Amino acid sequence: MENSDEPLQEMNSAEQTLVSEETLIYPPKFEKEDKTTNIWLRSFASLTAYLLLGYYIFPSYKMLLLITAIVMIHELGHFFAMKFFRYNELGIFFIPLLGAYVSGTKREVSQQQSAIILLAGPLPGIIIGGILYLVDQNSSGHYLFDISYSRIGMLFVILNLINLFPIYPLDGGQLLNRVFLDEESAWSKVFIFLSAGFLCFLAIKIPFYLLLIFPAMMLMRFFGDKKITNIEKRIEDEQINTDLEYDELPDKDYWRIRNIIIEEHTSFKEVPKAPPFEYDAKEERIMTTVQSLLHRHLIQDVSVAGKILIFLIWAAGIASPWLLNMDMSFFNRFGF
Repeated sequence: MENSDEPLQEMNSAEQTLVSEETLIYPPKFEKEDKTTNIWLRSFASLTAYLLLGYYIFPSYKMLLLITAIVMIHELGHFFAMKFFRYNELGIFFIPLLGAYVSGTKREVSQQQSAIILLAGPLPGIIIGGILYLVDQNSSGHYLFDISYSRIGMLFVILNLINLFPIYPLDGGQLLNRVFLDEESAWSKVFIFLSAGFLCFLAIKIPFYLLLIFPAMMLMRFFGDKKITNIEKRIEDEQINTDLEYDELPDKDYWRIRNIIIEEHTSFKEVPKAPPFEYDAKEERIMTTVQSLLHRHLIQDVSVAGKILIFLIWAAGIASPWLLNMDMSFFNRFGF
């Protein structure tokens, strides 16, 4: 009789747990306040840092302003293309001494859209540079900030040309990875590792050791992806739907995913699990991790003919200095 009572007690306990979970009231998932304001404040702060550090590096403030303008035009190309394709939380962020990037989010990403966005940065700069160069070549004597149009044009072309190199995370490398390689494939991982290796080699050869930031970040992301894979498996095992936008994510699923992240991610080990349902000081980082776990769809919509066209446009951009008969001795100082 004692043995027959135990299963009944266990069943009652399980039922009670189920009932308690069903009746549990989950508070709203974490939301950042004034997202747009924060993004543009951070953008402005990054631009300020970029200019202040650049002021001490560049021999002329005119050259600093010119290079900043070239970088800004490049990033605005990406920005407006992403805005056209309805990316969310857009912002332009400057990396002192290294460049800038545009940040934005979108769940369904098309290969066609990606190609346009990636080419929208360097191509306008190359076109502007080409026009300025040809104008000065045909009728010399044009200056801006005491810098000839030819030199300005060459700066436009060279800086944007570098971005077209097929090295991740440059625009050309992202284009290759997004359109011509499967981002989830082993080939993509090999390509990223090769890019990291080349950037290390380049940083030492120039030498410009700040470039080592990029391969370091790429490797950190690679090992971080392994942690994310474990978390994704746990989420899948618990049958939580992640095929949606963050705004669509039910509050209950946010807290469930949050608990999994706390258990699996070493950065959040000290964060208490829910319940009790209380936001932690690291809640914004947790929210960002949750967002990264929501599946992004890459729509494979580029045909073979489309890939050929994209390749030809990319190749024309790469060949632009030689098509314009520019003096490319600039690269000699780097041993190329």
